[in-house]
Amino acid sequence: MVEKRDLMVIGGGPGGYHAALRAAQLGKQVTLIEQGEIGGACLNEGCIPSKILTHFASEFRKQGHLQKMGMVMGEASIDLAKLKSFREEKIKGLRAGVEGLLRSRGVEVINGTASFLSENRIGIESGHQFSLFEFKQAIVAIGGKMVYPPGISMESPFVLTEREALTMTEIPEGLIVSGHDYVAIEIAAAYAALGSTVTLLMEGRLPFDQSIEREMKRLLKKQKVSVVTEVTIMSVSDDGGVEVDYESSAGTRQVNGTHLVLCGKSEADLSRAGLDRLPLECEGGKIKVDGEGRTSIPGVWAIGDVTPGPGLAIKAIKEGKVAAGAIAGDKGEVDLEWLPAIVQMDPPVACAGWSEEEAENRGYEVVCSEYPFRANGFAGLKEETDGMIKIVSEKGTSLILGIHMIGSGAVELISAGVLGLEMAARAEDFTFPLYPHPSSNEALMEAVEELTGHAVHLQRRRKKAVQ
Repeated sequence: MVEKRDLMVIGGGPGGYHAALRAAQLGKQVTLIEQGEIGGACLNEGCIPSKILTHFASEFRKQGHLQKMGMVMGEASIDLAKLKSFREEKIKGLRAGVEGLLRSRGVEVINGTASFLSENRIGIESGHQFSLFEFKQAIVAIGGKMVYPPGISMESPFVLTEREALTMTEIPEGLIVSGHDYVAIEIAAAYAALGSTVTLLMEGRLPFDQSIEREMKRLLKKQKVSVVTEVTIMSVSDDGGVEVDYESSAGTRQVNGTHLVLCGKSEADLSRAGLDRLPLECEGGKIKVDGEGRTSIPGVWAIGDVTPGPGLAIKAIKEGKVAAGAIAGDKGEVDLEWLPAIVQMDPPVACAGWSEEEAENRGYEVVCSEYPFRANGFAGLKEETDGMIKIVSEKGTSLILGIHMIGSGAVELISAGVLGLEMAARAEDFTFPLYPHPSSNEALMEAVEELTGHAVHLQRRRKKAVQ
């Protein structure tokens, strides 16, 4: 017997469940299929667990400041077993929240493994049961698979994936983190704050504007994280610990530690869900889609890590909403030009728009400003004065092209930057409004004012009078 459905969403991660909820809001009858836990890797294994670890590490670092202000407390210690319980409780609560939302919107949720049998049929296997469905529309939201460097044994108890690193039961004495993206930086910074000696081996450069990159390196060094960029790992051996041989611009080097964390890359897995049975047009190993998520097969849509672009939840969420809207008859578009990038280290990093180098390469004559958080009064009273804001603007028009931050509150502040970039804001659009006082927001306003040298809280050298 073939059951019929209007819209089936395959995958209950951030992209999939947002698509299901938005489609239900717009009046569609929706069936969501998930083979694991609702929330996908983001909620259950990746983003949320990693942010709990980075938040824990950040709060642990604040104890000296709190005691300095007069907060009386005993000597702080770390109980990772309790952190594990906290993490599981939060994840369970967030997952229950999403499940409740799906129920409240009338989304049918089926727990099972979906597989395309044709361009309009899906089979779902759940335990000993197999059900057959015919759909009018389907959204593929199955996420990606993590791929790790070849030639390194993952069987060693001293070699961990990034997800295993988030659930360690003891603080490692000497941690080597190898990666290419924000996750590697967050793990390195968090465990350094908790007491590990950390070496961070990055495949490329730190992926930010050069001014932010310099400040990040300075602050990571201050936090006792040794950063080596543009590294190629040559070999890894383990015998009660790990030895990593690598090459960089400084030549061949070796670093020793108690554990090595390998941070993988998310790639599309088109062998899953029977996708290889469909004549889907692909590019670069991912499903080709238009600006609303349509694939080359009418009625089959795709979002998230199976489509071109970075493997980020923020991208999948946007794509899910746009695809759901398009299925319901709305007009939408996914435009990743001003996609913000964040690193939840302490202090955090947040950027949107073009770096100074990117803007110049695009043919713009640019003018830039830099504003240190130490000049912001609110940052001063919190003793969170590390970091700076850099503004990239077009010379002559003052069109804002990029906003780059490292400092307390940067992740929240960047939303104003993204809005400004999306609206093609000029410097005056940032400096004309009233800002709450005292607040970190004023640092953003003054960073823009500094494009013309008018930031009032920056000291200037007085010019000597001509005799």
